[in-house]
Amino acid sequence: AEASEETRLRYRYLELRRPKLQHNLRLRHRVAMAARNFLDREDFIEVETPVLTKATPEGARDYVVPSRVHPGEWYALPQSPQLYKQLLMVGGVDRYFQITRCFRDEDLRQDRQPEFTQIDLEMSFVRRDDVMRLTERLVRHIFREALGDGAGALADPVPIITYDEAMRRFGVDAPDMRFDMELVELFPALEESDFAPIAAAVALPDGAGAAKAMVVKQHAKTATRKILDGYTEFVKQYGLSGLLYGKVEAASSGSDELKVTGPFSKVFSDASMMDDLLRRVLVAEPGDLVLCAAGKRSAVNAGLGKMRVKLGRELGLIEKSSARFAMCWVVEFPLLEFDEEEDRYFAVHHPFTSPMPEHLAQLQDEASTTVATMSSFRAAAYDLVCNGLEMGGGSIRIHDARVQQAVFSALEIGREEQQEKFGFLLDALSFGPPPHGGLALGMDRLIMILTGAESIRDVIAFPKTASASDIMAGAPSALPPQLLADLHVRNVPKEHSSSQSDHGGAPATSP
Repeated sequence: AEASEETRLRYRYLELRRPKLQHNLRLRHRVAMAARNFLDREDFIEVETPVLTKATPEGARDYVVPSRVHPGEWYALPQSPQLYKQLLMVGGVDRYFQITRCFRDEDLRQDRQPEFTQIDLEMSFVRRDDVMRLTERLVRHIFREALGDGAGALADPVPIITYDEAMRRFGVDAPDMRFDMELVELFPALEESDFAPIAAAVALPDGAGAAKAMVVKQHAKTATRKILDGYTEFVKQYGLSGLLYGKVEAASSGSDELKVTGPFSKVFSDASMMDDLLRRVLVAEPGDLVLCAAGKRSAVNAGLGKMRVKLGRELGLIEKSSARFAMCWVVEFPLLEFDEEEDRYFAVHHPFTSPMPEHLAQLQDEASTTVATMSSFRAAAYDLVCNGLEMGGGSIRIHDARVQQAVFSALEIGREEQQEKFGFLLDALSFGPPPHGGLALGMDRLIMILTGAESIRDVIAFPKTASASDIMAGAPSALPPQLLADLHVRNVPKEHSSSQSDHGGAPATSP
């Protein structure tokens, strides 16, 4: 009988004897060697950066370490070597790389761990396309070294799509392009519909509403009511109230005109308008299933985007694909994202990403920096996606202190806080750093893709559980009182700790 995951992780040293895990670890070794050899030939040098560093806002919570020597002060474990590799560019290390460990205290999922490995690189005097082309050559080399002929044909060059195009066509910013079934925008075709869910989406202010659909080829007969109810429940977790489904059939025997049954039939009462929608907009045929969602655009994209991937797996569309690996670049991400709960903007990637050149002047002009314009700013960022997973990502960095200060100001980081948290970076940027950019490949996700592993735990020797615990070693664990005293920290009751955390409080320290 198959042991439970808890048992397998508790005795991980025994599970590692399994041929599959042995294969995964050996392949991981080959990937690391291939990356090092390739980058060495390209005149990169491997430089180690500090693990005990300063806490900086990079999107997730930091893991922190108390200082015994400096009572009441804390180190942070790096979420990435971002600032240090930029400082290396200032220091004349024009081509840097590192296979490095990173740490993020965030909610876990199937392809995420609290500590993870990156193939990290940075280059001076480059533009976006320079970094992307080198990364493509690196990835092709890794795939060939790891899989040989099993890698199949990799696109050369890798196709490029914008963030806006990815969201429009696939609903997600990391699209799986091994199969079709793209999302279809139904506005303006449905803007005159008086069906309540559609009308409500049209009425949302500032163009926040959307109606989209996807056509599942020849799935009308096999999609039972129970299956359709399951689809509806699935999309609700992404903020949708439900799905409008419809089964396409001929309007009458021998007729070329199409009609649809189910809730989607209510979007138009006029038969000719429905036929035009099905035939011209959705390019549907008898026997197809239409899945439509209407509401807030972010929820429509998320719900249908995730549903597309789910159906791709369940209906065997991925298995039928002729491409084992389908890659694409996604570029021109938003620079900033508004958080309604916090009522302010956050950096989509990190605050050191350069805006696109055409947005630089407007960003530095505080008088013209309105909510509308800030939402339109695009970043000189790029993600490499493979089989629906973000395999790596990077950007051209800010190398001008004035631009960096303007980005900090847009994020509502005042001048005093800028100096406190990033003074060393701003000082470095005043010494004429070269234009530079880079990228990091997620080593663990890369090995997942190469091995076809379902879980990231299958490609790491000693992984953590979904609750960030090491069952085998018993970590995390309590510390003896004397060690806590030496570190000038004390434990506080859970209720007090939660309350303090909710209000942004720091861990309690002794005087």
